[in-house]
Amino acid sequence: MLNIHNLSVSFQGDYLFEKITFQLGAGTRVGLVGKNGAGKSTLLKIIAGEQEYDEGQIATDKEISIGFLKQDIDFVKGRTVLEESYEAFTLIKKLEKQLADINTALAERTDYESEGYNQLMIDLNDVQHQYEIHGGYNYQGETERILQGLGFERKDFDMPTDTFSGGWRMRIELAKLLLQNNDILLLDEPTNHLDIESILWLEEFLQNYPGAVVVVSHDKMFLDHVTNRTIEISLGKIYDYNKPYSKYLVQRQELREQQLASQKNQQKQIDQTEKLIEKFRAKASKATMAQSLIKKLDKIDRIEVDEDDNSVMTLRFPVSITPGKVVIEAEGVSKSYDDKKVLSKVDLRVDRDSKIAFVGQNGQGKSTLAKIIVGDIDYEGKMELGHNVQIGYFAQNQADYLDGSKTVEETMIDAADHKSRPRVRDILGSFLFRGEEVDKYVRVLSGGERNRLALAKLLLQPFNVLVMDEPTNHLDIKSKNVLKDALKNFDGTLLLVSHDRDFLQGLSNKVYEFKDRKIKEYLGDIDYFLEQRNLQNLREAEKRTVVASEAKEKTSGGKQSYENQKKQKSLTNKLSKIEANINKLERELKEIDVELAINYDETIATPNFFDTYQAKKDKLAKLMEDWETVTLRLEKL
Repeated sequence: MLNIHNLSVSFQGDYLFEKITFQLGAGTRVGLVGKNGAGKSTLLKIIAGEQEYDEGQIATDKEISIGFLKQDIDFVKGRTVLEESYEAFTLIKKLEKQLADINTALAERTDYESEGYNQLMIDLNDVQHQYEIHGGYNYQGETERILQGLGFERKDFDMPTDTFSGGWRMRIELAKLLLQNNDILLLDEPTNHLDIESILWLEEFLQNYPGAVVVVSHDKMFLDHVTNRTIEISLGKIYDYNKPYSKYLVQRQELREQQLASQKNQQKQIDQTEKLIEKFRAKASKATMAQSLIKKLDKIDRIEVDEDDNSVMTLRFPVSITPGKVVIEAEGVSKSYDDKKVLSKVDLRVDRDSKIAFVGQNGQGKSTLAKIIVGDIDYEGKMELGHNVQIGYFAQNQADYLDGSKTVEETMIDAADHKSRPRVRDILGSFLFRGEEVDKYVRVLSGGERNRLALAKLLLQPFNVLVMDEPTNHLDIKSKNVLKDALKNFDGTLLLVSHDRDFLQGLSNKVYEFKDRKIKEYLGDIDYFLEQRNLQNLREAEKRTVVASEAKEKTSGGKQSYENQKKQKSLTNKLSKIEANINKLERELKEIDVELAINYDETIATPNFFDTYQAKKDKLAKLMEDWETVTLRLEKL
């Protein structure tokens, strides 16, 4: 499907990667991993044809379509969610316009017996045929199915896209991409703006995707669930294994240990041979033997051990002055966005040195409360900060506030004061911005590098309360670990918004769950919270089905809740089977439509062709009805 051979890309004379070679075939789902700045996004842009490369070749089968989900999106203002999603169907929209124009022309004419009128009727028949072949009568239902899978409700469909946050707009872009049925999907950090339920839906969608998928992600669980192959870019090379991420790590470590052992044994043989050469050189009678050993030594194929890029940023959050005993106190805090109420009469008290995790489904108010605490948005109720409280804040979209026209060093200098300005270079060095890298413009930095720069800015001003909203977005796995260690060693008060259980473990001594516009306190760490909620992981805590079953339990008792859970599981399994059958039928119909477009006469000559074709279409229509019925039943539960 796609072949990459000896591909090289360099920046300012240094290779980002050099002479990398790999292939992609149908059904391949690749996790593209590596450190921030290793070249992952660059490689995706090259495959998508959006960036040039220096050397090598890229070859694809004929008529291969490639879909690319980027981090930066730009919508036309004024379109609704549905209208923007329909932009995925370029050809269908073009055919719709042709049908409208032909029907308008037919309505305006009365010369029914003329040649021109007859030609319009022929054109109408041809365009209608093409419209049907390309799914013109199914695309609207499919669009609604994908949008609902990504978390949109029917009431959202007619709302303008500019009323949604960047995260929701990213979901619209993802929906457009999934609707196009591309042969190759390139996804750059697709889970950064998705809540857990939508991540689960996307996982299942990609598992059944017939084409090739390349995913850049730092979410280990997502990679393990979706991918069947891992390609790591490290120090300009790639390491390619037919394993999901966790199994790849184990296999690569085992291989490296084998290489080290083999290299050690080989070195012993080389050392012994060199000693014999030195010994024989001194004797004329052994000179021929010495030359023979030298030739043998030259022919040895030296075993190389895969290099490992262990460079990581160093991070320590310094604490300013000691604040009062109570650092944050809120009473009756409420917040609405237009008609949507997010928080309702919330009370909160945060004592000095507390380590608090905010958890819950997206849209339940975690980020909203964080913004209220730091004074970013207005609200109803009372919110007071304690004596000597100095807040450091890392917003979920912190990197978006960076000015792309400035260099890395200029960004830091502009944010520094007279005390911290002399430390700018040292701070940047500890965040892996060294030498000429400080002169890079922010606009050319990767998402992870921007997050590192945003974290570096945090160290320019003193604080004793740290509020962090999804700080691990875009960070590579090693940088996540460094950030976690820094937060563990932070001596101040910490409020952390995250849905990553691995990251939260060991960071909090109190958990607040956000649900139904309220917050509930759990006096323990994240594992205690999950134990109390009888959950295995945060994914379950954030799934709407769990919230629904708990509400049912309050009103109907434990037995009915158990029955509900059984029904939900059964319906969820049924929905998965229906979606798999829909995908299969749509692929079959698409193949038939392609055959019709290429060899119409031969195709229709097949015995019982029209009966078979219509039967498949009827079955697809029935499956779509079943999908809607099951979805509505799940929503009611």
